[in-house]
Amino acid sequence: MGNGTAVADSTAYADAPVNQALTPEQKVEFLREMYRIRRFEQVAAKSYNQGKMGGFLHLYTGQESVAVGTISLLAENDHVITAYRDHGHALAVGMSMEECMAELFGKATGCSKGKGGSMHFFAPDKNYWGGHGIVGGQTPLGLGIAFALKYQGIKGCCLCYLGDGAVNQGPFHEALNLASLWSLPVIYVIENNQYSMGTSLERSSAFSKCLAARAEGYAMEWDVINGEDLYEIRAKTQIAIERAHNTGRPAILEVDTYRYYGHSVADANAKKYRAPEEIERYQTLHDPLRLWKNRLIQEGILDEATADQIDHQAREEADAAARFADESPFPSEKEIFSDIYWEVDNNTESGRRGRHFFND
Repeated sequence: MGNGTAVADSTAYADAPVNQALTPEQKVEFLREMYRIRRFEQVAAKSYNQGKMGGFLHLYTGQESVAVGTISLLAENDHVITAYRDHGHALAVGMSMEECMAELFGKATGCSKGKGGSMHFFAPDKNYWGGHGIVGGQTPLGLGIAFALKYQGIKGCCLCYLGDGAVNQGPFHEALNLASLWSLPVIYVIENNQYSMGTSLERSSAFSKCLAARAEGYAMEWDVINGEDLYEIRAKTQIAIERAHNTGRPAILEVDTYRYYGHSVADANAKKYRAPEEIERYQTLHDPLRLWKNRLIQEGILDEATADQIDHQAREEADAAARFADESPFPSEKEIFSDIYWEVDNNTESGRRGRHFFND
């Protein structure tokens, strides 16, 4: 831990106990989940360009292995919170395409009743706490989830995802300080896709080894992970999870990955601040879906025909989700006043008096 070296040869990681325990069916399921995320987003992007949704749409395409690999390790009392690029995590925790697509369309059948849109997916029943639009705003919230686990004496942890651009936000550093000071079981997963909106990592962040090494300033463990290799993602993340479960200690994991599209669909300069050759190189040589599919074929547990069938099923599911969203109703006008304060919705005394935070 802590040497900041990402190893391309994943043989050692494939042999890690957490990966040796995988069944062929589980490995194929990882591929299915990655295909589902990608096809969901492709249909979402098409619908956005057709004017069927408003607001922003931050695509996760190219980073699918990060969400699928890390979330596959979580147990009953583990939690997930992330930023605005949240579709992949939502599907990885088990949210349906229909409720997610409907939310993008602003429909009442959406996971947030059509009020949150792309950046605000939630599923409390799955320990999934969003989806947050403020850069770095989820990092102290992830700390709070970990604090609640420790306060209640529950053995669990919180995976808190952020982008490489969020590491320079003040609240993130405040959260790191408290996480280490109070020994809270939070794991900060930096999904380093190399660009903070349209600004390259080298131009936006000062660092020597890597971003994760900033953990040393807070007496925390850290590691760097090759984000195109599911075996490495799972092997290294499992170490951090076991530490959080058994000692309560936090950690930072920096996962090297890449986004194929712009910061959002509305990013008009996506191909200007990155060379087209760079994007093509990642899509051709470093695509996590292609690499995992080829790995399973090499292991003799998948063939091209089955992979094509899995992909076809994902496309059909995404298309069906878009039809569901298109046909769903918008929220009624009276709904604009609900889901703002719990006290008002539940008609408590403080809700009736309009005093939510202060005593008389």
